[in-house]
Amino acid sequence: MALMKTRKDLSDTEKQDMPLYPIGIVAELIGTTDQTLRLYEKHGLIKPARRNKNRFYSENDIKWLRCLRDLIHHQKISIEGIKKLLEYAPCWEITACPDERKGKCSAFIDRTKPCWELNRMICNTASGRICEDCVVYISKQVKK
Repeated sequence: MALMKTRKDLSDTEKQDMPLYPIGIVAELIGTTDQTLRLYEKHGLIKPARRNKNRFYSENDIKWLRCLRDLIHHQKISIEGIKKLLEYAPCWEITACPDERKGKCSAFIDRTKPCWELNRMICNTASGRICEDCVVYISKQVKK
């Protein structure tokens, strides 16, 4: 029988990535509406976890959404502008990859192509994350 980690057994990073908050709570926390969060998702700026058909957000998702709100409302950058900026941002800067993982990442070493084009499995095996959950990857996959 597989043993499940309890919340106290999880690392701080794992706790930050746990999708615990439903869309309504997140909208209230960051001062927006459910529709706005769905719009961000439609544009590929966030990809919440799903349970059945319900969206759930992690602490890290909430931090990113607050950053998005600041960029849009205080820095006056459009959604399209944010998507363009993400094209120039290396994923290791956004996801705060540790130095030892960056040193093994072909995208960090080569820098001519994004990591998912060079070796999709590096991030997955090193961190348990998959490219499809990375905001840089998501933003590049959404059709304009």
